Amino acid sequence: MASWLANPGYHGFSEILYEFTSASASNGSAFEGLGDNPPWWNSSTGVMMLLWRFLPIIGPVAIAGVLARKKYVPEGGGTLPADTASFGVMVLWPSSSSLPPWPFSRP
Repeated sequence: MASWLANPGYHGFSEILYEFTSASASNGSAFEGLGDNPPWWNSSTGVMMLLWRFLPIIGPVAIAGVLARKKYVPEGGGTLPADTASFGVMVLWPSSSSLPPWPFSRP
């Protein structure tokens, strides 16, 4: 058994899984059963931090690129202007169903 893993078996696996999950969330906590400061953990969790910090950026940047290349369509019969009261009602009315009821209830 490796010297960096004090608990073999299921608990050792949960320590490793928690170490990588914690590194991907960038909070740095870990179980104490793993060895302190080995080069393998430092480099592998550093790679996890970089991947999970920058990989989620790819989706929004790709969406922004697609929207930037989109052709402008002038207002017409098939478009909905976004600066009218009807648009505000269509956006705000469905979102009001997810609000908590306490602001609207009477004591």
